[in-house]
Parts: sequence; C-alpha cells; structure tokens
Amino acid sequence: MNDTESRQLIVNNIAQYGCHVILIEESDYLPGFVYSIGLYEKFGQPEIICFGLPTNVAHSLINHACDLIKEGQTLQDNTLYSGFLEGYTIQLLPVDKDYYPHYVGYASWYYNNFDFPVQQLVWPDKQQLFPWEEGFNPDWKLKQPLLDRNTDFKFYEKRNLAVFTTREAFDGDPILYVYHDVDGDWQFHPSANPDLGNTMIVSLESIVKLDPSVNELFTLEYGQNAYRQTKDDEWVIEDAPEEE
Repeated sequence: MNDTESRQLIVNNIAQYGCHVILIEESDYLPGFVYSIGLYEKFGQPEIICFGLPTNVAHSLINHACDLIKEGQTLQDNTLYSGFLEGYTIQLLPVDKDYYPHYVGYASWYYNNFDFPVQQLVWPDKQQLFPWEEGFNPDWKLKQPLLDRNTDFKFYEKRNLAVFTTREAFDGDPILYVYHDVDGDWQFHPSANPDLGNTMIVSLESIVKLDPSVNELFTLEYGQNAYRQTKDDEWVIEDAPEEE
C-alpha cells in the first residue's frame, strides 16, 4: 500500500476497534513484538508494546488492554494486572523515548513525531517472576528487552560479553566497521580490513563506553555489518557477503 492507503487503514481500524496493531515477527536474533497505534489519539492513553510472545497472543493482549481503556480504565505503570494471561499477572512499564526509533517508527510516522507515550506490557516466567527479578528464566532474557532502562547499553547480550576488536580502536582510531557474524560473535574495527595481528578480546560494555554511537547498532542481525566513512557519518547497514 502507499502512504495514503496505509494511513487510511490505520484511521479505519482506530475508528472501528479503538486502535491499529503492528505485528513484527521474530528473527533468528531479535524477538518479535506487537504494538498499538491509536490509543493515544483516541483515548489519550499510552500506546502499548509487547515482546517475545507469539504475535497472535501478543495481539490479543493489546486488544484486551484496548477493551479496558474503552471501558474507562487507565492502565498504570508498575501495577499487577490479571485477566491478560490465564493464571499469570502482567505489568506495564513506561518506555524511554530513546528506544522509540528502534521499535515504534511506524507510530511516529503516523503521528508525525515522537511526542506520544508508550507503555511496555511485561509478562512473567512460569514461576511468576518478572525479568528484573532474581531467578527469572535466563532462557527468556533475550525475548523481552526492558525499555524503561539501560539506554546507555541497549544490546541484548550481557555487558561482559567477549567481543573482538583491534588495538587501534583503543589507541584512538574511530570504530567505522561493525560485524555481527552468523554465530553471534561481534567485531568492532576501525576499518573493514583490520590488522588481525592486533586483535584484542574485550567486553562489549568497554566498546560501548569507548564509542557510545555503536550502541545504536544493537539490532544488527546475524550476518549483517554496519559501516561509515567517518565517526560523524550515519551508519550504513547491509548483509555481509557469505564469504566473510
């Protein structure tokens, strides 16, 4: 559809259902997610985003939230709610606007700005533990990034993850090439053809502290690279050649 048709579809769904729902399927690396458009326009309530569940399940949670809002409820942050998932409670967190470009870009296109609130609907594991609680199922950590925190380190992996770089980066050369290989390893180099004789293994957090701009590449898929000509240029993302 062109922009006019897309916008009219959203307008029609908001009028008929209370909101329009965007569904993003998971990839080999990134979790799937679902979010609303229209709750803010129609009801003055935050849009809602949910990660890591089958899209049809997450869609139903957004619809349930919309139904509650249509009934006059205001869904509060950091409050336990039942009735969304059978046998489990959920919570809502305020989404930091630093995450908006990565996840709700289509909503910003519709509203023509980022001046709208978003809440994240967060679900627990089978032990009723939420992702920020000790003992939460570690296998589900990457399924549900928390968008109210860690804007200084957006990567899904742990801060102490071992990554590859070269000594030149720590000697002052800007990072101009980043590669996320098919095995999940990260490389951060001053060029696409670094001197591998100067390879270093450091923590991912140390790379982000060295050059915070690489933080914006946290959604780089397996097998993708990003490059730029200078540290002041925008990153260009592409699929890496198979021979790499």
